[in-house]
Amino acid sequence: MITSFISHEDCALHDMGPWHPENPMRLKAIIDQLEMSGLMNQLTQYKACPVTDEQLYRAHPKAHIHALQLSLPEQGFTTLEEETLLGPRSLEAAAYAAGAVVQGIDQVFKNQANNAFCAVRPPGHHAERVESMGFCFYNNVAVGALHALEVYKLDRVAIVDFDVHHGNGTVDIFQNDPRVMVCSSFQHPFYPWRYASSKWENIINTPLDAHSGSLAFRRTIEADWLPALQKFKPQLILVSAGFDAHREDPMGELNLEDDDFHWVTRLLMDQAKSHCDGRLVSVLEGGYDLSALARSSHRHIEALQGL
Repeated sequence: MITSFISHEDCALHDMGPWHPENPMRLKAIIDQLEMSGLMNQLTQYKACPVTDEQLYRAHPKAHIHALQLSLPEQGFTTLEEETLLGPRSLEAAAYAAGAVVQGIDQVFKNQANNAFCAVRPPGHHAERVESMGFCFYNNVAVGALHALEVYKLDRVAIVDFDVHHGNGTVDIFQNDPRVMVCSSFQHPFYPWRYASSKWENIINTPLDAHSGSLAFRRTIEADWLPALQKFKPQLILVSAGFDAHREDPMGELNLEDDDFHWVTRLLMDQAKSHCDGRLVSVLEGGYDLSALARSSHRHIEALQGL
């Protein structure tokens, strides 16, 4: 199994301060864990390429991107939404984050890899078409999905999101697009407080009560996602891989364990094998306890490797 590991050191250019949970140490924790275990040696490593304007404008209007660029401070931060802070070089990091997903998609369609994990930041799944929020500026997974639809002429792309927070941005972008099915599990009621209803046929929302734990998570995913994926028959599966549903994470209370992320990844790998020749690209979203993030990401990547 060839798993591509795509990252870039310039993802660290986005730094909202050492107090902020979404900080550059997140990627270092993942990479250190993979190197310590030796798993990194089994991955094919690539430096991410930045997203192009053409790729970005499919998900976000040009005027919105231009407004973000005009908001870049020369020093310090511009506050976009509560704790979502735009620094002088934040959009450089965001360009690599979105570009990595495009790169991973190109690799699986050109048979350069079976699957890919994009170890990037800032995250993206809260970024709506014209609003940046929840630590997110560009919707990385949406940029990737629209690239796949346009360049590879796909009819069906599935986006699966197991972050503790609902992927509102992804829903906002694809709520009226039957080519894309979005499956999102999340703690409810909880941030971002919108798009949690299931009024769109292509949106499979899976709200979970706080303290649900592993068994409830697994049973609900099997009940909600499996029939939807089997009916939809995606030609590509994209994963918004958030690890903040872990019991050690300070941002949520779903109380998942390391092995739950291995389990859900294997489930998605099986669906990818059944419907789309194994083509699956995963992109990092949340996960803010460094130890839990590193271990959970490791289990996720082990599953991508078929281990």
